[in-house]
Amino acid sequence: MTPADEDALVPFPDGWERATVIVAHPDDIEWGVAGAVAAWTAAGRTVSYVLVTSGEAGIDTMAPAEARAVREAEERASAAIVGVSAVEFLGFPDGRIVEDLDLRRALAAAIRRHRPDVVVAQHHGERWGEGPGQPWNSADHRAVGRATMDAVADAANRWIFPDLDGEPWAGTQWIATPIATAAATHAVDIGGIGDADVRSLAAHEQYLRALGADDTLAYAASVLASQAEAVASRFGGRRAVAFELTPGPAAPVG
Repeated sequence: MTPADEDALVPFPDGWERATVIVAHPDDIEWGVAGAVAAWTAAGRTVSYVLVTSGEAGIDTMAPAEARAVREAEERASAAIVGVSAVEFLGFPDGRIVEDLDLRRALAAAIRRHRPDVVVAQHHGERWGEGPGQPWNSADHRAVGRATMDAVADAANRWIFPDLDGEPWAGTQWIATPIATAAATHAVDIGGIGDADVRSLAAHEQYLRALGADDTLAYAASVLASQAEAVASRFGGRRAVAFELTPGPAAPVG
């Protein structure tokens, strides 16, 4: 086996029907994961979104109440582009999420409501890439990603949060964390989705303009092309989204 073979990503597992993506803010899913979502829904799978905040502190020129309405609307429009209709917002304060029992309880309840085979957890590393020179990941992302990893087990146990509604859900096979570093193990081929991922990110028009993007479609296309091409070098030249997989309570044996 060559070094390139050892570094290669393998296809994302089959044998599942429902996924729930859990993130901190509107737009978090669209910086790459939405491409995988588009591939999944095109294959007949059902995907739901759970957003811990409404991103109300994310636009400097907009008061939080106005930004909340704008960003929730942009997220729903963005989700529809990749075939997702179930989008819920948990109402935690943007920029001030704490990895605590309240967050775990809320996420465990959401997992019980959606009963996914796959949970997509936010990247929760301290930095966005490998090495000390990489940008620092936000506190909200780290808190939500880590709490999601724990909430999958919490959702399966009827005694950790006995006040939760609904029967425990132990059917999660995989927790998939999007990551483009060497820790990634699997990839979802997005060669057949057209420009759905680009249009999904560009749907966050007011947010992207606040970041300084004049042509949001061109900006989204440039960012996502760079990401997909980086993954392609480890996935037989195919455009893809990379994940690190962690077994859930119902992980297949063998």
